Amino acid sequence: MKKEKNFSKVMLVLLAALISGYVAAQEPKNTQIEIRVSSQCSMCKETIERTLAFEKGVVKANLDLETDVVTVVYKAARTTPEKIREAISKAGYDADDVAADPKAYNDLPDCCKKPEDQQYDHSGHKH
Repeated sequence: MKKEKNFSKVMLVLLAALISGYVAAQEPKNTQIEIRVSSQCSMCKETIERTLAFEKGVVKANLDLETDVVTVVYKAARTTPEKIREAISKAGYDADDVAADPKAYNDLPDCCKKPEDQQYDHSGHKH
C-alpha cells in the first residue's frame, strides 16, 4: 500500500512537471526591435519612452540619445513593429521610414523639433 502511494506521488510530480513544461513552451517569447527616431533631447527621450510604455504589448523601451535608436521589447502576439512605429509617429517623431504626424510634430516643444525647424539655437542641448 505504501509503495502504491509513493508511486502515485511520483507520477503526480512527473505529470505536473510535464504540464508546466508544456505551458512554458506555449508562452510567446518577447521580441526586440530597434527603431531610428528623430529625437533631439532628453524631453524627447521621456516622451517616446512614456508613449511606448502605454502601447499595448510593449514590455519596455529605451531610447539612446547618442544614436537616436529606441530599443523596444514587445510581445509579438499583442503588437507589431508597424504599430510601434505608428505610436512613435503619433507622438510627433519620425520612426524609421514612418514620418512624424504633422500635427503632433507641430505641437512638440521647439527643442524637440529637428534642427532645421527650431526657432532658436539648442546646440549642446541634446544630452
